[in-house]
Order: sequence, then structure tokens, then C-alpha cells
Amino acid sequence: MKNKVMLITYADSFGKNLKELKGVLDRYFKREVNAVHVLPFYPSSGDRGFAPIDYRKVAEEFGDWEDIRALAGEYELMFDFMINHLSRRSPEFKDFIEKHDASEYADMFLRFRKFWPGGEPTQEQVDMLNKRKPCAPCEEIAFADGTTEKIWCTFDDEQMDLNLESEVTWKYIENTLRFLISQGAAMIRLDAFAFATKKVNTSCFFLEPEIWEMMGRVQKILDEKQIPMLPEIHDHYTVQLKIAEHGYTVYDFVLPVMVLHTLYTGSGKRLKHWLEICPRKQQTTLDTHDGLGTVDVVDLLSEEELNAVIEQTEKYGANFKWDYSGSSTGKKVVYQINCSYYSAVGEDDDSYLLSRAIQFFTPGVPQVYYMGLLAGENDYELMERTHYDRNISRHNYTVEEIDRLVKKPVVQRLCHLMQFRNEYPVFDGEMKVYDTEDSILKVEWKDGALCACLNANLKKRTFEITYAETDGSICRFDPERDFVWSGQEQ
Repeated sequence: MKNKVMLITYADSFGKNLKELKGVLDRYFKREVNAVHVLPFYPSSGDRGFAPIDYRKVAEEFGDWEDIRALAGEYELMFDFMINHLSRRSPEFKDFIEKHDASEYADMFLRFRKFWPGGEPTQEQVDMLNKRKPCAPCEEIAFADGTTEKIWCTFDDEQMDLNLESEVTWKYIENTLRFLISQGAAMIRLDAFAFATKKVNTSCFFLEPEIWEMMGRVQKILDEKQIPMLPEIHDHYTVQLKIAEHGYTVYDFVLPVMVLHTLYTGSGKRLKHWLEICPRKQQTTLDTHDGLGTVDVVDLLSEEELNAVIEQTEKYGANFKWDYSGSSTGKKVVYQINCSYYSAVGEDDDSYLLSRAIQFFTPGVPQVYYMGLLAGENDYELMERTHYDRNISRHNYTVEEIDRLVKKPVVQRLCHLMQFRNEYPVFDGEMKVYDTEDSILKVEWKDGALCACLNANLKKRTFEITYAETDGSICRFDPERDFVWSGQEQ
């Protein structure tokens, strides 16, 4: 995929369906957006698309495959594949409920009685798990024959974990991935993959060497059409470094909280260190459909520094997702901060644009969440109406709202910054982070005669971008105007 801005959006959040999404992008963001991560658009029974029922269908309320292919004709598309789980309402799981052991899919799902010696985990084994629940991760399923059985369920009670030790499961994975590629996927996001490999008396999270065998098997399928894979994981930053060492593109989930720390303190010390060591083959984020990860910055920020970020975001209206891993005491820690990024910087335009400038000068392909594209504020009404904390940063925009919000000065300036990031072709070159005073960030990219430099005052939250024209003259980027440089095709 090109090293240009990717938009992250639900199929019904930037307009009410895929047709409206394409219309909005074509009308307002043709220069600003090169690729689109369309969050799961398949029929789903929960977790806003992440409990897929059938990958071979587009949910009727979003459109159809023709709409997906129309998008793919103009923008590179990334699709999700949830290798850890499938909906309990999928044809495969429903067949399992109806026929139980006689089902051809009986070995496709992870059954407690077959996984754990004795059929149940001990409390010690439960405490070892990396889990998102304060209890054993399972659901008691009633079968048509009158029996019940516990099925592994890491996340929502609609998401039944798959058994990756079964060839039935792998046949399903292979067929599904080949189908998605045939429908226009330019990249596959491997969702929740670190939970997919499981072994007794372990955390059942990112198990080695099993995780590499699983990822290699998936990539081999994608290699048939030269499709890259983006594995999605929130964990200690060294895990991302390890994945990058194996040649995979990774997410920069460090950056969101790291940039907040930088803006809150006016100190660039921690950020400069991260820019020096971060993977070069990565996708950068400030905001996504999930919260801002905290586990990702452990040891890059001190405990006191991280807590200070968490406390400041709470003052700006954030709520939190909690982690229950590895503790018999029931103690929980903040796993993700739920907050729009614009609200997280105090809804201050200068701070927000500086945060995007930092992202765009960080190595990797920048992703911009649809709410971030419109500098969207926390949606407390949606959160309270739906009784779901994460909906604070999942506002659904109508076309009429977008028509109005694109005129905001902060959105116009962001669009010009995105134009620069997409059209000044220096960001595949070499980066240098200057050793400056703590409150100054200076990052330079060079590629042949081309050069772009970000010079930011972190305390004042101001920045300037300069770049070399084709004749060697140095120009200043103007955030108030469309970006034009002499090397562009007319």
C-alpha cells in the first residue's frame, strides 16, 4: 500500500452507508485520503461488527459487494479478519448447536471440556490468563440434544473462540481470506490474533513459537496475491518491535498516549526516544475505533507519567476500559482510554494540529479516524443513550453534518496538512530527530534532493513545516491554503 493517509471508519459513520461514504470521500477528501480501513461491514451479532456472522456477505443496511468494489476502485481498502472468533449466530456455530458432536464444525470451536484437563480450569490457571473478563472466559451453551457445554469466549458473549488446532478451522480461514481478497482487499487486518493461540498453563496470549507459525500460515495465503497483513495487538511496546523484526507491518499504538504526554508536559524527551527506536514499517495512529492504549507505553513512560495522562484525559471527559489479567485479587488497571482525540487535547485547535503534524512526521503510514478527520468532540449523548462507554468516540455523522463540519477552520487546516503528507514524496526517505532542548521537537525527512522539516515548540504548541522545492529553494508550508509544489503533476 502507498505511504499515504488511511481513513478508519465504520460503514455507517461517515454517511449512513457505503454509497454515502464514497460520496463524501469523493466530494471532500479525494486528495486527503488514499486508503480506507472499512471496519467490519459483514453481518454481525455484536461488538459493532466484530462478531462476524458471514464474511461472504455485506450487511444489508450498509450496501453490497458492488459498493465495496466501487470504493476499491478509488481507494486502497483494508478489511478485518477476526481469526480468534466467530459469531454464535454464524451458520457454523448454529450447525454445531443443532448437531453437537455430529456437526462437521464440532472441532471448529474451542470447547472447555476438551481443552482443560478435567474439563475445567483451576483458579490458578484462570489467574494466568490474559483476559478481558474478571472470570474464566467462557459461555455456557445449550445444545439441541438437551446438553450444555462451556465454549471459550474471550470477548463479548456473541464471539465464540475458534480452535486453531483443527484443520476444519483452517479450511474456513483459507477460504474466507481468499474470498475477501477477491472482493478488493488490498490489506488484511488480523484482529485479536494474539489471543488465538492457546495452551494449558499459559497466559493463552501471544504464545511463541505457535504465534509465528499461525501468522506465517495466514501470510502464506495472502502471499498468493501479494496482500500484506497488519496484525493488531495491544501489549508492551517490545512485542511490536519483535513482530517488526519478523518482517510484518505493525501498529504504532505507542504514539497516541505518547503524544498526549508530550503536549500535556511540553517535554519532548520521551517522544524523541520513541521516534529513534520505533519500527519503520508500521501504521501510525492517534485515534481508532478502540480506545487509546496504555499498556503499549509501559516502560516508555514512567508509572507516574502514565497516570498523569490518564488523570488529565479524565478531566477532559474520558472513561476507561479495564484489564483483569493475571490477578487473583480482582485488581484492575486501565487498559484503554475512551475519548475522542480532539477532546483529549482539550478541544484546542493548535494542540490538535500539532499532534497530527507529529503523527505525519513519525515513520509509517498514518491512519486518521473518521472522528479525528472532523476534529470530533466526545459524544456523551450517544454514550449515555446506548449505555456503552466506547461510544463516546463513535459518533455517526450524517452527510448534512459532514457538509457543515468540513468548513471548520481546524478541519480545513488538517486537510491541507494531509495534502502535504500525501503529496510531498519524502516520507519513504531517511528521518533524523535533532538533539534539541526539551521543549523543542525538530524532525527532518530527506530523500535525494527533497527535504521536509517539522520544527515544533511543545510548550507553546506551535509548529512550522519547511520543505525543499525542486529548484532547491526552501518553502514554508501554509496550513491555511491547499498545498501545491512544483513537482506535482498539473
